[in-house]
Amino acid sequence: MSDRVTLSVSHATTYRYSTPVETARHLATIRPLDCPWQRVVTHEETIEPAPAYSTSRVDAFGNELLYFTFDTPHESLRLTSETTVVLTPRWCDLDPDATPAWEDVVDALRFRAGGAYLPETEFRFASPNIALEPELRAYSLPSFAHGTPLAAAAIDLMHRIHADFEYKPQATTFDTPAMRAFDLRHGVCQDFAQVMIGCLRSLGLSARYVSGYLRTLPPSDEPRLVGADASHAWVSVFCPGTGWIDLDPTNDVLADLNHVTLARGRDYSDVSLLRGIILGGGEHSVEVAVSVAAG
Repeated sequence: MSDRVTLSVSHATTYRYSTPVETARHLATIRPLDCPWQRVVTHEETIEPAPAYSTSRVDAFGNELLYFTFDTPHESLRLTSETTVVLTPRWCDLDPDATPAWEDVVDALRFRAGGAYLPETEFRFASPNIALEPELRAYSLPSFAHGTPLAAAAIDLMHRIHADFEYKPQATTFDTPAMRAFDLRHGVCQDFAQVMIGCLRSLGLSARYVSGYLRTLPPSDEPRLVGADASHAWVSVFCPGTGWIDLDPTNDVLADLNHVTLARGRDYSDVSLLRGIILGGGEHSVEVAVSVAAG
């Protein structure tokens, strides 16, 4: 694909509580990022009931977070967003075999006293959902033979995860650790992404979690994609000279004109749609509806 693509994203999340919530404080990640390859044309969000207070801020990873509070009882919460973005092709000039050897990248990312600070190194380490275990390193190594170009090796790892793991909705939960999904060999896009991130970090590489949306019905000459019943997730690995390379192990493709970038972090815990503290509420149910369409 060589032309720009315009995608419209509609996302609605509804929480219903068995008893009234008395007060609440929430952080929401619902505003897609402006990136060199992604321009946000329009974005509107609605919160029902109307919050007592709302504001926004940018977090440490560059994501825009919406903060809002409720000071009166409510039995439901509905958060909706409508966004239009224009996407530009990203990988026309990428030659995976021309990227640096992966060991050289690992060496460049190592801390050296007095050396220049590289912000990408912050994504080399363990995070709340992703432990760096020897099993992940052992699984990665067949793709990372000595001297293999980084992008070629990462793409091969993506192929293997896609082949070895089964996409299985409702088999895991939002807080399933990467190692649990690795042992199960199945899960959803979040699990595929976190397993691959753990594999890359276990080798000393920088990899981050990307949340977003996926157009599951691309043009007729391309296969249908999976993983977007609610939202989607994929992996970004850092390659000097190229930058961050986005890989979608759930669908075995580079993330490009079918992928809308919402937020980036160490793992899912940094970019979850809604988090916070509520008083009351009892049990709750959640309904999520996402639509991504061209035009």
